[in-house]
Amino acid sequence: MLRAFFIFLSKAFWAQKLIMNWGFAWKVASRFIAGITTTDVIQVVKKINDQGLNVTVDHLGENSASIEDTRVATKEVINLLEAINENAVQANVSIKLSQLGLTIDEELCKTNLETILYKAKETENFIRIDMEDSLLTESTLNLVAWAKSIYSGVGTVIQSYLYRSENDVENLVNLCIPIRMVKGAYKEPSQIAFPKKSDVDLNFDHLVKICMNKIKICNFPEISQNGRFPPMIAIASHDNRRIEFGLQHAKTINLNKSMFEIQMLYGIRRELQDQYMKQGYHVRVYVPYGTHWYPYFMRRLAERPANIWFFLSNFLKK
Repeated sequence: MLRAFFIFLSKAFWAQKLIMNWGFAWKVASRFIAGITTTDVIQVVKKINDQGLNVTVDHLGENSASIEDTRVATKEVINLLEAINENAVQANVSIKLSQLGLTIDEELCKTNLETILYKAKETENFIRIDMEDSLLTESTLNLVAWAKSIYSGVGTVIQSYLYRSENDVENLVNLCIPIRMVKGAYKEPSQIAFPKKSDVDLNFDHLVKICMNKIKICNFPEISQNGRFPPMIAIASHDNRRIEFGLQHAKTINLNKSMFEIQMLYGIRRELQDQYMKQGYHVRVYVPYGTHWYPYFMRRLAERPANIWFFLSNFLKK
């Protein structure tokens, strides 16, 4: 019930306007968001790298409302790629296609994405195309395949709560497109998504296993020395059981630790990030920044009861 409520709030303009005007809301959100500017996020990335962790950076924003908005968003990603390169940090970039214009015009989105891919190639970096709600899944995957034909340093995200995901994983692995495996953070109907958490978890493990079993068919399945190019599969979860399943299966099939990584969100389960890093696993932190933090923040509250309590306890202190 609470999860559905916070996902509803993530899309409610009236709630966004109200909550973003609360000074304490940004104070709480800043636990999960690394500032507003590129300079802010680069400083955070440096600190995370110093702890032995890699990073993927996300300039927050989705569902751009105008062509100009998409151009501004594209320029910000270009600036981010340049800043990562200039500062020699161990980070790559995650993007959302609706921010680049997918919900306005697909050709506009392709033009903006192509600009980003050429800059990524120039700066020798990796672009992860994030997955959004199910209305955009098919078009996103089509553009991922198109992007791969332009530049090899492209990956995407698969959500284990969708029934279609096993088929999508098979197609992506056959194309050697790196996958970040997540459970899914949007509210989806039972006609297309598993309604029970236990089924989502089982499918998550099943999909990770498929990816790991096929890693060796690809020419470059390992994480790069500079940490920018990820391995073929990222176990993106804060659920110990999901992570441990993946680690155990990797041992069973004798996968080198450089052939997969664990991903977690900035500001969540820091002790777990450190634990796995000290065990010799590659851990990457998803670090968002920017002024469009509200929808992301609401989805983080929806995902874990502990995050909701953190928010409410700060509300009572204000």
